[in-house]
Amino acid sequence: MTTPSGHTSAIGATKVLGTVVKDLSGNRIGQIEDIVLDKQSNSVMYAVVGFGGFLGVSEKYHPLPWSALDYRPENDAYVVPYTKDQLKQAPADSLEALTKGDGTAYRSQSYKYYNVPTDW
Repeated sequence: MTTPSGHTSAIGATKVLGTVVKDLSGNRIGQIEDIVLDKQSNSVMYAVVGFGGFLGVSEKYHPLPWSALDYRPENDAYVVPYTKDQLKQAPADSLEALTKGDGTAYRSQSYKYYNVPTDW
């Protein structure tokens, strides 16, 4: 199956991890640090995007709904319709906290904050 841009809809997680995330103006916001999966529904719960730090110091980790990320090959990055200021106010936690447990609280906070329709 292909996406509207003609790419396949399947991608290995190793290709996603470390991919740059930019805003609509092309400014780098951060990068994808992890992907949280729902083992019950076999779906992606959210991507964990890290930004704001230098070499991991003072970095913030944000759960972003997977559907909010739009991969654009011409940017070699995922593009999101949010500004850095919007992300600064968004739900965030440590990388460890965002990737342990069942993740449903962070998923709910994230989808509500970004006003993204839920699929669960």
